[in-house]
Amino acid sequence: MNYETLATPEQITNTIKKLEEHNIHGVSVNTGAEALEKIKSMIPAGASVMNGSSVTLETIGFVDYLQAGQHGWNNLHEGILAEQDKAKQGELRKQASLSDFYLGSVHALSETGEFLVASNTGSQLPHIVFTSKNLIFVVGAQKLVPNLMEGLKRIEEYVVPLEDVHMMQKYGSGTSLNKIVMFKKENPNMGRNVTVIIVNEKLGY
Repeated sequence: MNYETLATPEQITNTIKKLEEHNIHGVSVNTGAEALEKIKSMIPAGASVMNGSSVTLETIGFVDYLQAGQHGWNNLHEGILAEQDKAKQGELRKQASLSDFYLGSVHALSETGEFLVASNTGSQLPHIVFTSKNLIFVVGAQKLVPNLMEGLKRIEEYVVPLEDVHMMQKYGSGTSLNKIVMFKKENPNMGRNVTVIIVNEKLGY
């Protein structure tokens, strides 16, 4: 399977329908710039925002926009990175798990309306599974797969090797596939808002 091929418009439309059936809001946009504008419209001033490490968010300009500080949000990631004491930084990460909004991407989005998020440390996973009330995932259309089994293959055969190289170049230390969240549905009784923005571009890996 070619993991860099963009999904067709029909596949994207069908995936959004399946996401909606699972209480996950699906949106389709053509470009990363449109995705960034959509994000800006979704987060009100004063909201606390936390984001995971994401090549996708970097590519669409979200990370630069967040760091510029003109948004009126409470950027929790900034405070964490500014803290030099490792113990205090760990505590800030725990507190940040209660952010109003969490933004990231996924490593595989199935046409059955489910997605997978892989992690080395697991630091972003509490947000995703429970603690953040609003989740926004930006997903390049090349990440669509037929089902979750193909999604797992995508992570192991394609994503992890690329991420390992990326992390080695950026931090001098590779990655490890230690934890995977399989997000099948969102319980409507929890009152959370989960949005997947599918971008008709190759974003991240």
